[in-house]
Amino acid sequence: MLTDPRLIIGLDLPSIDAARAMVERLGSTISAYKVGLTLLARPGGVAFAHELRTAGKFVFQDWKLHDIGAQVEGAARAVAEGGCDLLTVHAEPQVMRGAVKGRDAAGTGTKLLAVTVLTSLSDADLAEIGYGSTAGDLVERRVRQALDCGVDGVVSSPLEAARVRRLANEAGRPDFLIVTPGVRPEGAELGDQQRVATPRAALQAGATHLVVARPVVAADNPLLAASSIVESIDGVAV
Repeated sequence: MLTDPRLIIGLDLPSIDAARAMVERLGSTISAYKVGLTLLARPGGVAFAHELRTAGKFVFQDWKLHDIGAQVEGAARAVAEGGCDLLTVHAEPQVMRGAVKGRDAAGTGTKLLAVTVLTSLSDADLAEIGYGSTAGDLVERRVRQALDCGVDGVVSSPLEAARVRRLANEAGRPDFLIVTPGVRPEGAELGDQQRVATPRAALQAGATHLVVARPVVAADNPLLAASSIVESIDGVAV
């Protein structure tokens, strides 16, 4: 059965037991998982993330850290020292600089991702919040800042992936990670996502990793759903 490390399954489930059962159900087909706030905030949530990593899985702890620089520095160091492959922070300069400082002090291989604009937000939503730019323009501004701050990549929607890849290449960072949620297979319901693309289209646009949750974990047959996504991206160049 095919597997692809670029596919990260979001364990957006109500309990650790449910998440653990999903991992067992998906077996060797999936090698990478995202553990978000719902699970991390539960007793034993961080331990579960470490359990996955001990089992050989690639683990993305989606904390979306956002605080003053000193607090983010301490939190990023703690998460990195505990063991984590990917860690998210919000894409604000003082937040990113604090995270880089904390991660570097930990001396681990944790990669930092800056969250640009949530994929649940449309241009109209941004206007309501008070931003005077489109999602694409705001993503570009934050990507430039992320590159300057020295983080390892960003989280953006698939619709901005090509733009992010161009900016990273211009900055001499071909290794810059572009992690895209808002990925939906053909015919899947969008849910609360606004800026979406298919898995294949996201990779072709320049994404390095895809985050998929509900289309897999809410499917009648999660293993079949995950396998179909893996098959759809087979052969797409990194």
